[in-house]
Amino acid sequence: MTDGKIYRASTTAPVNIAVIKYWGKRDPSLNLPTNSSLSVTLSQSDLRTHTTASCSSSFSTDSLLLNGSPQDVSGGRTQACFRELRSLRATLEHQDQSLPKLALLPLKLVSENNFPTAAGLASSAAGFAALVRAISDLYELPANPTELSKIARQGSGSACRSLFGGYVAWEKGTASDGSDSVAYEVAPASHWPSMRALILVVSAAKKGVSSTTGMQTTVKTSTLFPARAADVVPARMREMSYAIEKRDFETFGRITMRDSNSFHATCLDTYPPIFYMNDVSRAAIRAVEAINEAAGKIVAAYTFDAGPNAVIYYLQESHSVVAGRFQEILGGVEGWREDVPATGGEKVDERTAATLKEGVSRVILTGVGEGPIRVQEHLVDEKGEAVTSS
Repeated sequence: MTDGKIYRASTTAPVNIAVIKYWGKRDPSLNLPTNSSLSVTLSQSDLRTHTTASCSSSFSTDSLLLNGSPQDVSGGRTQACFRELRSLRATLEHQDQSLPKLALLPLKLVSENNFPTAAGLASSAAGFAALVRAISDLYELPANPTELSKIARQGSGSACRSLFGGYVAWEKGTASDGSDSVAYEVAPASHWPSMRALILVVSAAKKGVSSTTGMQTTVKTSTLFPARAADVVPARMREMSYAIEKRDFETFGRITMRDSNSFHATCLDTYPPIFYMNDVSRAAIRAVEAINEAAGKIVAAYTFDAGPNAVIYYLQESHSVVAGRFQEILGGVEGWREDVPATGGEKVDERTAATLKEGVSRVILTGVGEGPIRVQEHLVDEKGEAVTSS
């Protein structure tokens, strides 16, 4: 018997931004991708989801509170995660009869993001990674991150990559049950710790075409998509893994930008076409091209997920060349924590600078970071009530 006791576990999980993009599903129900992908996990000090998983016989039903708003947990994705995790806990309870019967208890989840939700900043990836890891900790499951990645993937495909820090690959797999579609660490953050990311938040509004809808339309209608999935991505996965191993930023940057372009080309080739980027996004590309041209080599690399926000990767040694040049343009927007003197060549042209000034609402400066972390700050109190983090 659990006698109304409140069981709790809390986790923070990071955002990851892919440099080889995941787009398209070979099995929507299991979130099995048509191609493999590779990402960089970003620092949780700047971008993270904080989730408390709790269970008790005093709760009436499963529930989820995100940033203070109740969420529907009846959907197939959330239910798949609950079902898989409860099954693992039930197995433990069967093996050890002394364990409290948590698998049968209603779950109360309370989650907070420190960044805009559903605006192209990978909120669902961090959210489902935090959800799965927090429930796993609550249930004291022995599963490792790769095993948990199979569960997180069913909630949000890219969530499987947020169960690891550093540089992470997600293998598309070939098995029909998804058993080999898992994430794994290509290299820890400590392997290449000088990787930085400057995020230009172009719009904090919810995007018009969801990733799920967009993917399926692309798979059905784009003539470019089959070649991308079959030929282009596998070659780039090998190249990118080697670039990370050798800490070769020029190769890393070139592949990152070309893969972003390829992904958005398939979106444009979708019928009807999908436009995730806008004029401000394209101005960010022109600014990166100008910075690289002035440097005489690739020192900055842009990438765009399914949204208009630009993520610009660079190395710490190029901080003044890259972040400094953008601060010269965007010094008045929120997010800069320090003055970064600009160095390295001519300024970005006035038209590009004006478009960026008008369209960028904030910047986020961050770097490569660690995977999920168990924390003691709970968002559910000892009485089972939701609380706000301090």
